Amino acid sequence: MKFSYISMLLLFLGSTLSAETLAVRLEPVTEWKPVYGEIKARNLLPARARISGTLVSLAVTEGDRVEAGQVIATIEDDKLGVQIDALNANLDSLEAQMTNAEAELTRGKQLLERGTITEQRLDALQTAVDVLVGQISSTEAQRQVIRRQIEEGDVLAPEAGIVLAVPVSQGSVLGPGEAVAQIGSGGVFLRLSIPERFAGAFEEGDEIQIEGSAGQRTGTIAKLYPQIQGGRVQADVEVTDLDDRYLGLRLPVRLPVGERQVILIPEAALSRGGGLDFVTIETPEGPVGRVIIPGIEVMRDGAVWREVLTGLEAGDRVVIGNE
Repeated sequence: MKFSYISMLLLFLGSTLSAETLAVRLEPVTEWKPVYGEIKARNLLPARARISGTLVSLAVTEGDRVEAGQVIATIEDDKLGVQIDALNANLDSLEAQMTNAEAELTRGKQLLERGTITEQRLDALQTAVDVLVGQISSTEAQRQVIRRQIEEGDVLAPEAGIVLAVPVSQGSVLGPGEAVAQIGSGGVFLRLSIPERFAGAFEEGDEIQIEGSAGQRTGTIAKLYPQIQGGRVQADVEVTDLDDRYLGLRLPVRLPVGERQVILIPEAALSRGGGLDFVTIETPEGPVGRVIIPGIEVMRDGAVWREVLTGLEAGDRVVIGNE
């Protein structure tokens, strides 16, 4: 029994002597503030009606993706069709008058050559033709304006994006400028609402940590809004490959709001037994086990370190890998 105890002691001392030691010291650790960020579209653009009338077709619903210039709805005004019919009938009448006036002008020129009519009469016939030409051109221009108004019954998507809201339904009567759909375009970003006491703790370009279904990611604060509302600062965060299927989705975010000095030890230096956490300290009298209270985990250079709340002081030499 005595030999076994001595052998175990020598084995422990040998492993301790061969183990690495680390002089602990106070090190800065970033303090993170947990908040929530909301996914928002960069641009919110309404697709508006350009004429008044009845919504006869609606081609999109919430969640649909559209391209710039895509027809998403059609508005018809029955009065425009009646005006086109009236202008067409007027043009038919003017063209008939034009045919007769041109025939009169041709006969007038022949009679002038024979000396039967005067130059003044021929000028009157020419004027009648010119007036009809002007009336026909004016009527055709009016018809083109009406046709253009009918074409403007197509409601177009202002930009490529996703349909966020459709506040109307087929059969609705709309006026010029009324929104038919709300389009989110230009990509998405993360909008943060941060307590004002942390307003000076970060600035544009700072990195934040984002939790989500795709795991932990980082983002960069792209814009800080100068106006504080409701005791909170608004900030926009650029995040690569941010899922835009659900705008308004809230994601947990950690913001760097300061630094504090802590004692850190490698996870390999920590031992557990009997419900306690302890480390081995190198002293002039030899290695001594000391009970500690560990804190949060901190990743450094891909390795896990642990914060020590109590049990160690700066300058203590911790034995690593003595198991």
